[in-house]
Amino acid sequence: MNFTVKHSLPGRIRIRYDKSKITRQQAALAQSLLSVQEGMTDVSVNYTTGSFLVFYDVKKLSEKHIKAYFSALSDKYLNNQEMLESIGEPREQESLLFDLAVMTVMHYIKQLLPLPIRIIMRVYSLAPRILRGVELVATGSPFKSEVLDAAAISMALLNKDIKTAANINFLLNIGDIIEDFTKKKSYSDLADRLLSQNDQVQKVEGKTERTVPLSAIKKGDIIAVRTGNVIPADGTVLRGEGLVNQASITGEPLAVEKRKGTSVFAGTIVQEGELFIEVRAVGSQTKVQNILTMIDKSQQLKVSSQVRSERLADSLVKYNFLLSLGVLLFTRNMSKVMATLMVDYSCAMKLASPIAVLSAMKEAAENGIIVKGGKFLEDASVADTVVFDKTGTLTAATPELARIMTFDGRKEDEVLAIAACLEEHFAHPIATAVVKAATERGILHPEEHAKVEYIVAHGIATTLNGKKLVIGSSHFVFGDEKVAEPEDLEKIQKDAVKNGESLLYLAEEKKLIGIFAINDPVRKNAPQIIQKLHQSGIKNCVMITGDDEGAARNAAKITKIDHYISRALPEDKFNYIEKQKKLGHKVIMIGDGINDAPALAAADTGIAMGDCADITGETADIILSSEDGLEGLYKTRLLGTGLMRKIDVNNAGIVAVNTTFMLLGLFGFISPSLAAILHNASTVAFSVNAMRPVLGVQEGA
Repeated sequence: MNFTVKHSLPGRIRIRYDKSKITRQQAALAQSLLSVQEGMTDVSVNYTTGSFLVFYDVKKLSEKHIKAYFSALSDKYLNNQEMLESIGEPREQESLLFDLAVMTVMHYIKQLLPLPIRIIMRVYSLAPRILRGVELVATGSPFKSEVLDAAAISMALLNKDIKTAANINFLLNIGDIIEDFTKKKSYSDLADRLLSQNDQVQKVEGKTERTVPLSAIKKGDIIAVRTGNVIPADGTVLRGEGLVNQASITGEPLAVEKRKGTSVFAGTIVQEGELFIEVRAVGSQTKVQNILTMIDKSQQLKVSSQVRSERLADSLVKYNFLLSLGVLLFTRNMSKVMATLMVDYSCAMKLASPIAVLSAMKEAAENGIIVKGGKFLEDASVADTVVFDKTGTLTAATPELARIMTFDGRKEDEVLAIAACLEEHFAHPIATAVVKAATERGILHPEEHAKVEYIVAHGIATTLNGKKLVIGSSHFVFGDEKVAEPEDLEKIQKDAVKNGESLLYLAEEKKLIGIFAINDPVRKNAPQIIQKLHQSGIKNCVMITGDDEGAARNAAKITKIDHYISRALPEDKFNYIEKQKKLGHKVIMIGDGINDAPALAAADTGIAMGDCADITGETADIILSSEDGLEGLYKTRLLGTGLMRKIDVNNAGIVAVNTTFMLLGLFGFISPSLAAILHNASTVAFSVNAMRPVLGVQEGA
């Protein structure tokens, strides 16, 4: 892209581009691609002046980096038809005003034309609305707002008042433009907010791996993707084996085996195994498409209040016709008939409700909450039960290794190195604590083991130097793997309960060689959040964890949770939720691990913590930011109740205001043209009201 720097300050730069060479759609695509780069805090584009305004983090980027990003925006990206189609045609405020100005000027220029030409042009412009009305009637949908519009215009033509018909059509066109702009603005605001999220991937460099932003990955790079993680880019498997769930691409419910030489696609999930992939496509392209696809799907997941609004709006259309027919029979006044036809409830109801949903989703994103559909906000607002996972959800996201107990003559550094080597492959708080401790002690843990097998909700198994290693929970190591228990195991477990610690067991060839005590403190705000949830109408807060009874009881006591279940397997969480739903309860499930995915899918609303495994995030309906933690759960509840209240209040206002306009038209106080103006103005007003934030109002209530 050719560009010039018009103004630059630390953290802020304005870039001017050539409008004759870059279309509005290409500029919007450039904005989306730039927004996902690490260090970018905000990117806006002004299509009228042909400029970008970029805000960036000076700790991560400089003016040189920004210019490099713009230089990299070649035709390869800006002329990519698939990406351009996913962006759509932008409509900013400047375009809205321009379109309205052009329409107004053309409307009045037509009045200066010779009468025969003027009549022909007016009839030509009126035909689409009349034909649309006829089409709806012919297809069995006579009670639509478009039929009302067609009837009003037809009445004017039958009355030989072509000027009034043209004015009505002009006002309806203005209303269409404003409605289209309002809805697209809500859509694009939400997309921009979601595009600001940055994804992380494991990049392979020689024999080492490091975590980098997805935006830093380019074609030819090698990335590692393991059990439970989403494949972030299209590519080819260089080594490793795994089962990949491709349902998001192909719709196939069963996982497909992938090995060296096979192709993999962005958005699919490694259900089991480990793959090293050579990237074929830039990740940010995929992210733009995935987010826009998610928003499209979210609009199909309508809240029941929105569905009721649309049905109510359509059901009221027949009363418009009945009223108009009554006016015609009793007054024979065509002006009054047209005035009553010009006002309906459908436009405002069908526009304001989806805008309210998009606005709530945008507000959620601004608060670090990704919502995949308005339906899930509604479900969260009416829930009466919340099921919590413990580790990484009720407890802190950054547990620490408190102490190591060694057995069989092993040294601490030796068992820590082995444990870190196994655990570094999996994104779980306990695993992170072990790897972090090894790093802080400067302990190297090269990958000398064979393929790692992750047993969900149990632990990890592999071989090292021909010997079998297992690491995980007590029921996995001592129960499933039949490792001999040490004599003082009961005392060790009791001490851990007193200290509020979780225990991780490491065994080699059926012999215990190490126990890791993990200090996993409850989040400081957990008791307050549970109290707030109760105050908001939640009847039952339940913790279900795979931890031992002692650790579970200690966490439950601190959080003041209503009920807890310890030593639970993934199917126990799933079964509990299914049972509660059969009893008529509305259930929220919140968790972060791979083992939480089935329960999240079973719940009415599945909520994942921000640092969750990818498969958990894919399964969840709502994802909370890791920074906000549990506070995001309470905010989700407030957003849901606020959204429902806003839709109901808007609907009541729409009925009251438009009924008033109908009565004014009925008694001759307003003309058909004024009725159209007032109707369009009220539609815009209710749409603007639908955009108002709800969190401030709710929290202050």
